[in-house]
Amino acid sequence: MKEKLIGFLQNKWSQVILFTLFVVITSLSLYLSQKSVVAFLLLLASLLILYYMKLKNLTKWIIGGGILFILLPMASSGGPAFQSYMEVATMVGIYVAMALGLNIVVGLAGLLDLGFVAFFAVGAYSYAIFATPQASNFMPFGSYPLGGESFWIFLIIGGICAAIAGVLIGIPVLRVKGDYLAIVTLGFGEIIRIVFNNLDRPVNFTNGAMGISSVTPPSIFGIQLVFPHHFYFVTLVILAFTIFAVLRFEHSKLGRSWKAVRENEIAAQAMGIPLVKTKLLAFALGATFSGMMGVVFAAKQAFIDPTSFTLLESFTILVMVVLGGMGSVPGVILGAALVTILNLQVLTELTNWVNQLTLNGIINVPDALSPAKMQKLIFGLLLVIFALYRPIGLIPAKNKKFDEKKLKTNRLAIDRENTVAIDKDNV
Repeated sequence: MKEKLIGFLQNKWSQVILFTLFVVITSLSLYLSQKSVVAFLLLLASLLILYYMKLKNLTKWIIGGGILFILLPMASSGGPAFQSYMEVATMVGIYVAMALGLNIVVGLAGLLDLGFVAFFAVGAYSYAIFATPQASNFMPFGSYPLGGESFWIFLIIGGICAAIAGVLIGIPVLRVKGDYLAIVTLGFGEIIRIVFNNLDRPVNFTNGAMGISSVTPPSIFGIQLVFPHHFYFVTLVILAFTIFAVLRFEHSKLGRSWKAVRENEIAAQAMGIPLVKTKLLAFALGATFSGMMGVVFAAKQAFIDPTSFTLLESFTILVMVVLGGMGSVPGVILGAALVTILNLQVLTELTNWVNQLTLNGIINVPDALSPAKMQKLIFGLLLVIFALYRPIGLIPAKNKKFDEKKLKTNRLAIDRENTVAIDKDNV
């Protein structure tokens, strides 16, 4: 009986039927209920189930895209919690893109960067300054704030500014390795935050600790994007581009160079890989995706200040990469989504639930042990448990497998062609 059940579950069409039923039930539950965090999380979990199904990669991408672009927004729109669901989903997309950027630096190139949030800040400020009257303090021409249409241009500008910052930071830190590299990048991250915090005099560039408010929301075809579900679709498009780019980089010549540098710098250099160029490209490309999401974050929040880009944020993004699996794109996506949902929804809802029970007199939780104060402790304990039982990550990185027989056949065919060509030349 057990063998028949396992065989049934391993059958492709059985998996498709069960997956379809699961998605339909969770979608209806989410749509019909006024607010169901469990149904929302289960619908998101369907993407993880899809990853392990025996389907072609293209089929998985199409189904996953349909769930994210169509099914999730429609199912969430049935109750008053629609915008809160979209807010959480948007933040998940932003952190996933940043974690994928850091994965290039840490996971593929093996460069421990503890100041990665600095690139996020560069992208955010690059749009916030020009999308508010702040730019009129130092710009001798033009009228500010710029219109919402400029948001789409600043997605590129923010990415370029962050890439330049990545190169400028990368040049001096390439002299050090290992723990010293982590210390230096940590210092640079704090330096950039402090610079933004104090860049309000003698010329007011960033408005200092007061931050920049009333950031112009983006617009397209005359429609202003101000609600979380608007930014959800914007974030999804940028995230899709980020995943595509990171996967292409990973399996390219540059990606193989990053992995070679990560494994052994001396051997990589002996094979002809330029270390400085390879490392700088890792810093620049990883920073680009973070800078683009910084622009989205500034537009979504409509207010930014230096407290949004603290050292804790850098550690959180690094935790996402390590927890998911360094060098693994699916693992980093899962790790970032898990950490973000835990912080923004699961632990928050748990806190609200316990507080409600306390107000109703059902339980009596001492003030010193209230969930609001213990939220970070619970989050830390969960991370410790994951680290103990999954030290290599939730979805570890897998090297691309090649068919040895096919490679030998191709090699023999090439040798025959070369032999024939040499014989013709001799004749």
